[in-house]
Amino acid sequence: MNNPKRIAVKVGSNVLTRPDGRLDLARMAALVDQIAELRHRGIEVLLISSGAVASGRGALPMLKDEKSVTSRQLFAAVGQAKLIEHYYDLFQEYGITVGQILTTKENFTNETLHANQMRCMTAMLDNGVVPVINENDTVSVEELMFTDNDELSGLVARMMEAEILVILSNVDGVFTGNPDEPGSELIHDVYADDDYSSCISGTKSQYGRGGMMTKMKTALGVAADGIEVRIANGRRQDVLIEVLSDPENARCTRFHASKK
Repeated sequence: MNNPKRIAVKVGSNVLTRPDGRLDLARMAALVDQIAELRHRGIEVLLISSGAVASGRGALPMLKDEKSVTSRQLFAAVGQAKLIEHYYDLFQEYGITVGQILTTKENFTNETLHANQMRCMTAMLDNGVVPVINENDTVSVEELMFTDNDELSGLVARMMEAEILVILSNVDGVFTGNPDEPGSELIHDVYADDDYSSCISGTKSQYGRGGMMTKMKTALGVAADGIEVRIANGRRQDVLIEVLSDPENARCTRFHASKK
């Protein structure tokens, strides 16, 4: 394995959420196992993690009007505390400390806030702390929201000069059609001049705000800035190790970085 020095890993709601809408703790544990292995190999990891709303939904199962903005804020407020607690405990089993970064779009558009945020994440990495990054859903409103955490992961990868961004979804990558339809094939390599937009539907994921269209948009933009992107299925066994160790043969879609 030609180890990168620093990577960003985005894990989506559909990876961390069970069919009943609650948080999938077994999947979280599997993800932490893999990140701990990467850390053992000397790779710095920035973790952009969804799952706060799912975690809050599990803690407040009797809440009515689950789809309102206020309910989402409440789920996020309660769920983010539980989410980071789960990550903290799981990483501690490996002697790894995590820190929480809750951010908004303004932190990437305001020069001072951007610099402060970057310094904080840099200090965390320099001291062996894994940053767990998520949008601050308790205060974000429509005009201040990221499209989804795919967009956020791209911004983080650029800001922190990651060598690779891995986006973990609930499918193996970008397909030539609907992944569930016969004849639809996985697209393994995407280069700067390739156009696969006609293959992607605008359907949003079940529990997140985005879908494959936003992942494709993020991946193309990040790859154009010189950072390789790999989209893979976060529910596959040891997928993170696989896509980093053997990208030529791993089941994923690889967006090759443009040369700087």
